[in-house]
Amino acid sequence: MTYRVGIDIGGTFTDFAMLKQGAAGSEVRLYKNLSTPEDRSLGVMSGLAKLAEMESLSLEDFLGRCDAVVHGTTVADNTLIEMNGALTGLLTTEGFRDEMEYRRGYKENIWDVRLEPPAQITPRRRRLTVPERVLHDGSVHKQLDENAVREACRRLKKQNVESVAISLLFSFVNPAHEKRVAEIAREELPGVEISLSHEVLPRAPEYDRTSTTVVNAYVAPRVNHYLEKLVTRVRDGGYKKQLMVMQASGGVMTKQYIEGAPIRVLASGPAGGVVGSAHVGSAKGCPDILCVDMGGTSYDISVVRNGAAPAIAGWNMHHRYLIGVPMVQVETLGAGGGSICHVENGEVRVGPASAGSVPGPICYGRGGTQPTITDALLMLGILSAESEFAGGSFRLTKDGVVEAFAALGKQMGYDAEAAAFDCWRVVNANMSQGVRRITAGKGIDPQDMVMLAYGGNGPAFAAIQAGDLGISRVLVPKASPTFSALGTLVANPSIDEERSYVSAAATLDTARLKALWTDLGTRAAGYFKDAHFAPDDVTAKYQMNMRYPGQNFSLSFDIHAGRGIGDLSFIDDNIGQRAIELFNKRHMEEYHHIRDDEMPEVTGVRLATTVETPSPVVARGFTATKAPAPVAGTRRANLGQGFAATPIYRGTELKSGHEITGPGIIEETFTTIVVYPGWKAVVDDAGDYELNRLADAGKAR
Repeated sequence: MTYRVGIDIGGTFTDFAMLKQGAAGSEVRLYKNLSTPEDRSLGVMSGLAKLAEMESLSLEDFLGRCDAVVHGTTVADNTLIEMNGALTGLLTTEGFRDEMEYRRGYKENIWDVRLEPPAQITPRRRRLTVPERVLHDGSVHKQLDENAVREACRRLKKQNVESVAISLLFSFVNPAHEKRVAEIAREELPGVEISLSHEVLPRAPEYDRTSTTVVNAYVAPRVNHYLEKLVTRVRDGGYKKQLMVMQASGGVMTKQYIEGAPIRVLASGPAGGVVGSAHVGSAKGCPDILCVDMGGTSYDISVVRNGAAPAIAGWNMHHRYLIGVPMVQVETLGAGGGSICHVENGEVRVGPASAGSVPGPICYGRGGTQPTITDALLMLGILSAESEFAGGSFRLTKDGVVEAFAALGKQMGYDAEAAAFDCWRVVNANMSQGVRRITAGKGIDPQDMVMLAYGGNGPAFAAIQAGDLGISRVLVPKASPTFSALGTLVANPSIDEERSYVSAAATLDTARLKALWTDLGTRAAGYFKDAHFAPDDVTAKYQMNMRYPGQNFSLSFDIHAGRGIGDLSFIDDNIGQRAIELFNKRHMEEYHHIRDDEMPEVTGVRLATTVETPSPVVARGFTATKAPAPVAGTRRANLGQGFAATPIYRGTELKSGHEITGPGIIEETFTTIVVYPGWKAVVDDAGDYELNRLADAGKAR
């Protein structure tokens, strides 16, 4: 018997998905426990110990049988949210000291004239310049002034910097000066983390590269320290393989690879959920999926088209900072089970502040005093103090909950139950509006999509949101409460990197292309070899970045794909013409027009490499005989149409073919699925749920 374990640490819970493989086949088991913000590796180890106990094994024996432990972490995200990263300095080319301040004039809300810029990671006193200049072709216009570098390092040392970003002009073409600055910095600033722009994001434009490198420097010490601690603990526990870490690109890779640019783990938790959604959606015959993930702290929205969750490298604004590395596109709202309900300017508001896991919602009984959405669900009867919560790890309590909503309602002129219902309505509206905004921005009509809901709280709201959005079909996988953890098991080891190369498509330098792709291939092959993957196991996609003259952003497309790394026979004298045709096709798909009279230009080359690894099998179909689901009892609950006796179903008692016509509440081990009036739930052959809106459904309000 062997195991693969996926782990995702959220703001409230740490989720585990275990793929158990043996001669009789495979199965997935789930577990979740409260996160441990003081040291998140403690929550990971306690969860691994619980999985070992579930298998009647010691922790050492269990970890010894693990083929892979794959981990998604929010350490980088939390660092930016809480603004508690390393004291960071920046060394850059003379004359470019204020690159981070100029940005691009971009504002997240163009209508808010009072919106302040994001907090400075590197205030001006810690942004220092050195005389040097490399030109766009890599030639040296001005030699590096090494004495100035040492003086700048000594100034940063007096300010007790813990991390330094180095971003020199055109270092991605010729990194010699940047490498020398790093050597001097390590001499003058021993023990300080160094981030080099030509390693973190080796491409233009200048602001993107500088911003990404500065953010990398800011989060690097915390991410690397955490991963080192976790690796030590799992190794001491008996794990013999390399820890694999989820990346924002949707792939996983070794800790050693992540150490080179820890910013790659930013938003890796949500990326796992999107990868899992693409996997399940394709298996269920739904290649176009609207993914909604409502956890304890946030509500994440993403779109999967044609069964893929493409990672986009470029203008990725995350926590108000530009991140240029490839990232699966996920939009986050401050709307989770722990989101705090309050009155502001005479209106009920929900979030974005969250109670997290400490102290958590009031109903956790851990010292929380502010009402949250989880508390509102308890007030509405959607959750119950009599039922086990989070897999039986604890029970909810109503102590203090009624009083908190009574106080909130008093400000609005109604009672506690009405206040809880109002909070339920507001958070629903917030999430539905978030979906509308994001899909409209992509030119997508939500009515054409199938919704896939996951996270501990997602299935409790999915059908009501789908009704608001005109969606008639909702998928809720059995593994939905730990779906991001499951996604880490679906994700494959991968490396996705690029190099800058600017040229008109008609005059490409084939020797230059070969050199760039060879460099990328050699680098990827080395990391895969260290992870014990053979070169022939690697699938390589050679891609190009192109745009029309005057466009700010490039589009990526495959110019060649195949098994193994290093076959560059596709580079010939006709590659420019093929690239133009493929780019025009890609541009038509994205923007619905092409410019026949303009010559596109190449802005860079990209190599995306991956290795297929075992992943959970997802069954499809409804072949079981249909039958009404057994009712376990009733509970007074309000599902949008006032309080009424509502049927309760136990997920452990439901089998393939069971049907539930709303209203009804399904209590699964780690989540609650609400079948709202006008909806029907059916259990498919895999034990997953499909919710369908009835043709004669009224509006649930």
